Formats: sequence, C-alpha cells, structure tokens
Amino acid sequence: MTNSIENNAASLRLRLKELRNAQAPSDTRRGALLIRGRLYTWLATARSELQNAGRPAPRRVAAFWSLPREPELQPLLAQWVEDGIEVSLPVTSGDDAPLLFRAWTPETPMQTGAYGIAEPQGPEAPLPDIVLVPTLGYTRQGDRIGYGKGHYDRTLAAFKERGHAFTSIGIAWACGDLSGQDYTPAPHDERLDSILTDKGWAVKAPTLHR
Repeated sequence: MTNSIENNAASLRLRLKELRNAQAPSDTRRGALLIRGRLYTWLATARSELQNAGRPAPRRVAAFWSLPREPELQPLLAQWVEDGIEVSLPVTSGDDAPLLFRAWTPETPMQTGAYGIAEPQGPEAPLPDIVLVPTLGYTRQGDRIGYGKGHYDRTLAAFKERGHAFTSIGIAWACGDLSGQDYTPAPHDERLDSILTDKGWAVKAPTLHR
C-alpha cells in the first residue's frame, strides 16, 4: 500500500485510528505519562551534555496541541516553558501550505483552527531546533503516516529547503507499528529522525549535534 497526499491510504488510516481508539483509557493515560517522561529526560540529558561540552544547546521546540486520542503533551509543554524552553505550536495557513509556528506559553490565547485544533495567537516563532510530529502509523525506519493532509511533509521539506538544521521526532502509539505490513511510503513523504511511543523509542532517540 502506498501512502500519498491524495489519501489513497485512507483504509490504513481508518484501521490505525480504530486500534488507537480501542485502547483502554487507563492505558492511554499511562502511555502518555511515559511518553512525556521519556521526552523530558531525553531533552534534559541532551542539553546538559552539550552545555557541559561548551556547545550551544537546543532550546526551541515546535510541538503540537494533542487531540483527545493522541498522547497528551500539554503538561510537558507547560513544564518546558517553566524550564526556559521556547515552545511553539502549529497554525494552518492554507490547505497546500507549510505550517506556521507561533510562540506558546500556558497564558497564550488560543483559538480553534481550520481542523478543530487549538492554535496559539502568539507571535511567529523562530525556526525550531526540534519538531514533534503527530504520528498515526510508523515504520522502524522512521517513515510516518499522518492524517493525510500533507502539512508536516511540506513543513519539514520547507525547513530542509531553507537549509535549516532540526531534529524531527514522531509521537505515536505503539499500536501504530507497521512492521510486517505491506507499506511503501510515497516519494514526497518525509522520513523522521526518531519515533517515540508509549512502549519506548521505536526509532532510537536522536543524538543532538550542535
């Protein structure tokens, strides 16, 4: 099955959503807590190692506002802001356009965007060091299935075209693992640097080089 911007992987997306929705609420809460903990530990450790080596540490994270069935990131984002991390969230500027990221803190006014997702009303954020990407399905090579609109593929491609260095991390449930399935990514699909699930790093945690 080939994923494409024309959404010819609709049946696969539907199956992945059904698997996600079948999780017990207690497993969803516990899994999200584990994801937040691993992300926090990874970034704190990576930043400390770089700072100890006298090198600049990443401090700008482009995250996403989790929907009810996605791993809840909001408590982690608030903690990062408290720790001095610059957090931004995506804003949809058009169906065929890359995402725009705006600065976010817990006090930032929010409004509902085109797809029913809360979007910040803060100023446009600087380009991120780290991009967290909502992920429905994934391979162990870093291929990603999203929601079929292509926003993140265009966004990551646009960053690369600008020569901007960043690290991309897919955030997924372990039930989205496509290992052993007949799945081939489309040519325009952007491979992620790493993928984190409730069961751990499905694609190993990235090493930050600055």
